[in-house]
Order: sequence, then C-alpha cells, then structure tokens
Amino acid sequence: MHNAKPRLPLIQRWLNALEMAGNRLPNPVLLFIYFCIAIIAVSAIAAYLQLSAVHPATQDLISAKSLLSREGINWIISNTVNNFIHFAPVGSVLVAILGIAVAEHSGLLSHVLKRLTANAPPRILSSFVVFAGVMSSIGFDSGYVVLIPLAALMFQAAGRSPLAGIAAAFAGVSGGYSANLLLGPVDAILSGISTEAVSLVSPNREVLTSANYYFTLVSALFITVTGAWVNEKIVEPRLSKPNASSNNTEERQYIASPEVKRALRRVAVFSLIFIGLLIYLVLPEQGLLRNPDPNGLTALPLLNGIVVFIALYATISGLIFGYSTGKYQRHHDWIAGMESGINSLSGYLVLMFFAAQFVNYFNWTGLGAISAINGANWLAGLALSKTSLLLGFIFVSAAINLLIGSASAKWALIAPIFIPMLFLLGVDPESAQMAYRIGDSSTNIITPLMPYFGVVVAFMQRHDDSAGMGTLIALMLPYSLVFLFSWSILLSAWLAIGLPLGPG
Repeated sequence: MHNAKPRLPLIQRWLNALEMAGNRLPNPVLLFIYFCIAIIAVSAIAAYLQLSAVHPATQDLISAKSLLSREGINWIISNTVNNFIHFAPVGSVLVAILGIAVAEHSGLLSHVLKRLTANAPPRILSSFVVFAGVMSSIGFDSGYVVLIPLAALMFQAAGRSPLAGIAAAFAGVSGGYSANLLLGPVDAILSGISTEAVSLVSPNREVLTSANYYFTLVSALFITVTGAWVNEKIVEPRLSKPNASSNNTEERQYIASPEVKRALRRVAVFSLIFIGLLIYLVLPEQGLLRNPDPNGLTALPLLNGIVVFIALYATISGLIFGYSTGKYQRHHDWIAGMESGINSLSGYLVLMFFAAQFVNYFNWTGLGAISAINGANWLAGLALSKTSLLLGFIFVSAAINLLIGSASAKWALIAPIFIPMLFLLGVDPESAQMAYRIGDSSTNIITPLMPYFGVVVAFMQRHDDSAGMGTLIALMLPYSLVFLFSWSILLSAWLAIGLPLGPG
C-alpha cells in the first residue's frame, strides 16, 4: 500500500483520458481520408435536403452543394492538384525549412539555443516563448513554421519536454492571434469589414484600424502571463522530460569554443546589417518594400513576404556560421543541409495533401458558411442584455471557428448580422469586433480545420512518434478554455469600467 503511486489531479486524469481517446483515432493521414469521405456523403445529404442560408452582405442564397453530383465530381478531379499546391501551410513551410535547415545543419541553431537557455530561469522560458508567439502574428503565418519548431528545440536544450515548447508556442501564435503590441494586417482587414457592416445602419460610421489597439496591447501581456501559467501548472506536469544525460548538464553549463564565439559574432554583425537593410527598404518614402498606399500598413509588402526573408536570413546566417567554424568546406555541404530539411518533411507533405483536400471540400460544399450564418441568426434572435449579447457572441464566434478557419472569412460572413444588430442595441462595432476576435482566437488551437493544425502534429511527431491529434488537442484544450473564459472576463471588466478599446 505504501508503494502506491500518488493519485493524479482530476484535470490531469481527464486530459490523459482525452489524449488516450484521441490517439485511438487512426493515423492523422487516414483520419483526413475518412474526413474527406464523410464530407462527400454529408454534402450529398445536405444538398438533397436543400439546406441553405442567405449571405448577410450580398443577400445571395448559399445552397449546399453535393460532391457526388456531376459538378462536384468534376470539381474534385480538376482541383485535387490545386487544392494541395495552393494550401497555405505547404508553400510557406517548404520555403522556411530551406533556410532553417541550413541554420540547423550548420550548428548555428544549436549553439544559439544553448546560449539562450543556459542561464534562463524556467518560468521566463515559457513566458518568452508565449510572448514571441503572440508577437509573431505581425508576420502573418511565420510563427507557425518558424517559432513552433524552434520552441521545441529551446525546451529540449533546457532539459524540458519539447512538446511543452510546441504547446506554449502554438498557444501564443494561434491562441493569442488577436493580441499584439503592434498594429498589424489583421487589424486593417477586420476593421475594414466592420466599417462595411456598420454602414448598413450608420453610413458615416467608420471603424478605425486602431479601434482595438489599447485592448490588444494589454491582451498581449495578459495572454503571455496566462499562457505561461497554463504551460507551467497544467500542461508541462503531464509531460515526461527528456532522459537525463551528461549532454543535458553540458547544455546547461554551455561554454563555446573560440571558433564558435567568432562565428557567432560574425552572425550578430550580419544580423544588424540585415535588419538595417530591411528598415532602409521600408522607411524611406520611395523604399522598395514600402506600401504605396499612404493609408495602409507601411510595412505590408515586407510582412507579406516575411517567410522569404526569414528563409534568406537563416540561410546566410547558417552559411556564415558553417564556414567560420569549418563545418562547411564546399557548397555540397550546405546543400546537403537543405536536402535533409526537405527529407524530414516527407510525412508532413503526405498529411498536408489529404488535409488540403478536406478543407477545400468543406469550403466548396458551402456547409461551413451555412452553419456560420444560421448560428449567427439564432443568437441574433435571442433577447439578451448588452453584456450577455457580447459574451454570447464570443462563444458563438468560438464555436463557428471550429468550422471555418479563416478569421477574415468568418467576419465577412457574420459581421453584417451582428454589427448592425448590436449597434442598434447600443453596443459599438469596436466592442463587437473585439468580442469576435477573442472567440475566434481562443479555439484556433483545438480545431483540426485550422490549416496549421496538421503542421503542429507533424512537428510533435519529430519528438514523439506516438503523438497524434488527441495528444495535441489534450495539450491545447487547457489554453483554449482558460483563454476563452479569462479573456472574456477581461473584456467585460474593461467595458464595465468604461475604458476605451482604442484611440478615436
């Protein structure tokens, strides 16, 4: 009796059960094949039942389309290749990995990560990774393909579970997508849609790009603290640490050789030059990477191509480090690094092929749009107080996010319903927009329909062959629930006090 293992806390037992149940599901590739078959069948039934919805902006009738019809079969055949090639996670990951592979193969990443984690207190590491994820949204999707795999290596170098690093980074990148210290493209996109929606009832009303800036700025710090707490108290205790070894001790007592120190200094000098060049290309009025639209985001062209610049920077930095340390002697050496990086993505590419088919099947059938519109109409018909409406809107947005991945696509569908309705009830469009962003961000990390969900599963499997969709959902569910409820409370308190969400 004295040797009995201590009973795990209820939440850990529940998450372990969820993970086991999720991992009993088939291989993610096979699972997406089943999803494709299921959506084909469901689309045929929905088309037979003539399910439909009226688009709130255009008043067009959206009817469910069957993938088993002549039109559907022809669409499947003619778009199978395009579905895969144009799937957002595929191209960006391939481009990024070309550069990161050189930086990793040369030894640069290993030495940088060792230096970063050698003396860092464990709590700061979690906060650092979550905060970096939150800030990465300014660069569109770069956080998914760059930060998440790097976070795994950072935690591993610190003697901690790499899956905890992946979870913390994914929570920041995707769960904290609507929090940032800076204004970004998502602010401009959503505010433009909100302005169009409120014009239905107030033609001269404008929602500024900065409409939510004060709140998103505070939210960046809030999500960092909250995400780090979840990682330390709930997520990481469930995970086993890497096997203790002499290497671990060496990594914590990291001492670089003179050659490595010289190489790192050269990389640091190049980094300053590279950053200075990017600034020079953006700041001058005639800068090559400056947005020609004076009303738009100044660095938009740079941000649109941020993955390319990350790959270029990583490649050149890796070359400088490799040649400086003697790891590289000729061009065949670093090309081999690129090839090894692409080789490591073979399983990922197979998974992405079928994930791309499923996501595009779902979009083409119209089932996602119909579900979103009908759900929004249902909430609009309820007689709720202003605060209850906003909270209800947050949870409806969170639920809709499980069906449609794109933040702008969902907002374009439901803003014309909710913005006018809430405006007429005395709720400003800025508050409605922020409520939507909270619900949308909070469930990004638990829906397989999010395009990068499969990417994160593939990153996990590099460190744990047994990891599957159940593992990822069990890891991310605590973040999702904590973000959803605590962020909603923060917004309610903010509005109750009467603080402005943004300037103007």
